[in-house]
Amino acid sequence: MAASSIGAMTEEIVVLRSAIRPYLEKCEAGDCVIVAVSGGADSLALSYALFKEVAPLALRLVAVTIDHQLQKISSLQAEKVSAQLRGIGYEEVIIRKVTVTSEAGMEAGARSARYGALDEICNDLHARQIYLGHTRDDQAESVLLGLVRGSGTRSLSGMADRNGKYIRPFLAITREQTVAACVEVALVPWLDPHNQDPIYTRVRVRNEAIPFLEEKLGPGISAALARSAALFRADADALDEIAARAMAAMDLANLDIEALAAMSRAIRSRIIRSAIYAAGAPIGSISADHVAAIEALITLWRGQGEVSLPGGVKVWRISGRLCLLART
Repeated sequence: MAASSIGAMTEEIVVLRSAIRPYLEKCEAGDCVIVAVSGGADSLALSYALFKEVAPLALRLVAVTIDHQLQKISSLQAEKVSAQLRGIGYEEVIIRKVTVTSEAGMEAGARSARYGALDEICNDLHARQIYLGHTRDDQAESVLLGLVRGSGTRSLSGMADRNGKYIRPFLAITREQTVAACVEVALVPWLDPHNQDPIYTRVRVRNEAIPFLEEKLGPGISAALARSAALFRADADALDEIAARAMAAMDLANLDIEALAAMSRAIRSRIIRSAIYAAGAPIGSISADHVAAIEALITLWRGQGEVSLPGGVKVWRISGRLCLLART
């Protein structure tokens, strides 16, 4: 039976549609919105619920599936996703092939290529929003990964439900609920083999770390991690605002060390990260160890030489200044 012929108000679909509704209130008739669909249960359930919610709102809804070209059958899988979307009722489905580079790791490379393509399509279509199917389980994994990596409060805050044009309406929805929703409306999710490959850290967190924690500490770990993310995000937002005000009067390529040393470490570390990224380091590539090495140039100065960072960024202390430059 085609998905579009099944009733739209079954139990799980009601929950998912209710989660989406507040975000669509920001749209006006004629606006274009995009939904990114990998073919997994989360994004398929999102595409179905979003289609039902958009129907009476006079919005232009476009589905996009990204072919990362990492598997021999990737183009075939993209076509299967497109077919299911058209079965739901989508008239506009875009398949976009991308090339993934692995300098910063395969996961980071795929993510960068995916978001780059979504941004490009969004600009081409003048879309107002891009919907993503991340769930509470994804949020919990992100928090635990941030904790393991020691990446700071911002990393522990996980993903925002609104991040510019990106909307994640399912951050309070579980993966189990999206799977159940797909069953209710006869959608068949794709089980991406990469999501089961233990070579990827996130897969080990999902399939090993969180189940182990729930076995030893009891159920509810994912929910607790997601709640912690919301608390961390509030703190991180406040600290980011303070750091942004300080940076407004700074040259991030040539920072005054005395001024940095007088700041609290929480604010100083944010300025350091921003300066490194402004110099050309790939977004997401800077770890706590990288920041600590720059901190030492400020607060533990012993005549150290330059510090080399991802993206060819070099940082050194000279004449009371912290200088940053990307060298190729």
